[in-house]
Amino acid sequence: MSALSPEALVTVGGIADHQRLRTSRIASVLGNRLGSSALDYAVAHHLLEGAEHAARTRHADRLAWYRRTTVRDLTHLSAGPHLVLSPCPADLLRSEISETAYYLVGPDTNPAPPEALGLVGAAIASATEHGFGTLLTQHAPVVCLLNHRRLDETLHSWALTRLPGTVFTDYTGHPEVLARDLIHEAAHNWLNDALVAYDVSLPAEVTFFSPWRDTQRSVFGFLHACWAFSLTVLYAREARRRARGAVVPFLDAHLRKQAVQFAATAKCLDQALSYVSANEIREHIGRAVGKVLGPA
Repeated sequence: MSALSPEALVTVGGIADHQRLRTSRIASVLGNRLGSSALDYAVAHHLLEGAEHAARTRHADRLAWYRRTTVRDLTHLSAGPHLVLSPCPADLLRSEISETAYYLVGPDTNPAPPEALGLVGAAIASATEHGFGTLLTQHAPVVCLLNHRRLDETLHSWALTRLPGTVFTDYTGHPEVLARDLIHEAAHNWLNDALVAYDVSLPAEVTFFSPWRDTQRSVFGFLHACWAFSLTVLYAREARRRARGAVVPFLDAHLRKQAVQFAATAKCLDQALSYVSANEIREHIGRAVGKVLGPA
């Protein structure tokens, strides 16, 4: 495999061990028998968060459900190695520590409709075709579809550090667009896990101009943007070659916009990376951005 292939760019030792150790600790706290897969890791955080919420609200039945449930009990929500969720907007939660909305798997979670499963399956197939299947399996095993949008509408997607492996995203009817956004958020999850696995601390007081936010951002935020958007560019370049219809100009516009934004980061990337103590992470981000800045 080429050292610069997408699969190589997102493969680094230590992350899987970190995931297994964290899952084991959560299983011990809950008293259940979680496995060691990336899906177990993502689901474990849903169960822990849900158990804490149920305990605070003194909901004994829900607490018992979160403490005994494992991935094997959630097969009705699965599509291969992924869980696909499609909650109503009213079911989204907000916490005291973050205004960002989120959703937790629970005893009343219903299976996603067939069209949602089909769209996610097609998006994952497209990502896999172009080398990002491992990234999505390992860092986006839980997909939470939110609002259906048109291509000309703003698409929102996000990931949360306390729910690693889960992606929340709006979507269109085009698998390539969903694949792009899943890759973007999975990249954020990857970097969060990598920083913890390699015990990397980044200075909060050091900032760099981020063209994506049009403002100064910390090293953490700046590198997150460089990494996540670089992977979407690498995917979009390949997906564009086989795309048809309205999604073609959409991907073209994405690539044009990213070319301008990455050009604005070229001079300060090395300085930002110098704050990353782990060679493995520093090299992966540098190589990904280098591929974006190089010829298509």
